[in-house]
Amino acid sequence: MPSTAPTPADHPADRADALVGPILAWYDENARDLPWRDPSASAWSVLVSEFMLQQTPVVRVLPVHAVWLERWPTPAALASESSGEAVRAWGRLGYPRRALRLHAAATAIVADHAGVVPDSYDALLALPGIGDYTAAAVASFAYRQRHVVLDTNVRRVLGRAVSGVEFPARSVTRAERDVAAALLPEDPPTAATWSVAVMELGALVCTADRPRCDACPVVSACAWHTAGRPAYDGPPRPVQTYAGTDRQCRGRLLAVLRDSPGSVPKERLDLAWNLPEQRERCLASLVADRLVVRLDPTDTTNDGGPRYALP
Repeated sequence: MPSTAPTPADHPADRADALVGPILAWYDENARDLPWRDPSASAWSVLVSEFMLQQTPVVRVLPVHAVWLERWPTPAALASESSGEAVRAWGRLGYPRRALRLHAAATAIVADHAGVVPDSYDALLALPGIGDYTAAAVASFAYRQRHVVLDTNVRRVLGRAVSGVEFPARSVTRAERDVAAALLPEDPPTAATWSVAVMELGALVCTADRPRCDACPVVSACAWHTAGRPAYDGPPRPVQTYAGTDRQCRGRLLAVLRDSPGSVPKERLDLAWNLPEQRERCLASLVADRLVVRLDPTDTTNDGGPRYALP
């Protein structure tokens, strides 16, 4: 039997009345009170939050974001310190290359924009470590502009509500972008609120594993729910693991360096992971990623062995 669920090309604009108003009203009542959403939040606060929130839950980001903004309230404050201090302050958020990219973005903001986070999508996109999503998100959330903002939560909500699919494709498609653009309100501030409202709905209600359809403000207009919530039948979704992985090993090695004020001898790092081959591979990858620097024996006063430090 042919599917009754609408496809992205059907009539997303015709569904705007059924989706936009109810989701905006829901957000007005249910939005979390987050520091980067406060009307007084700086564009820098928004930019920092977007870097930190990539693949990391809000609850883990909140304390680090607060400490970061207290220490580095402006891009210039961060750019004035070494990238190693950014990695140290990143703590256990994971994916520490984000700290290097944020430091590089701050340096570019100081060099090219007089220390002010730029307000145009194109200028944001040109900063190191910033792609389409982050540029659109900062322009929207910090400067109340009208841009299509497509993160995982937004893509999942629109995929279910409009396209009738449980999960979106692995990467953003042209059809998805067209659906999002058709639903985006014309008024820029309203469009910015709409983008964060859909994101919030995906984070709190239309979740990946246990969607709470009974709490959804647009359940009656949702194509996926109307079709009986058909199971995902696309390519296997990646399952993230951590224990025993190179990512865990790299984290252990970085933790030793973060907790040390200066350089540490190789022997200290050897104690952090008991599988020599994996440990050496991960240490080499940290050096290659410029998250760690190796100090040659001539640069130390120890017995001639190598020492390692944050950059």
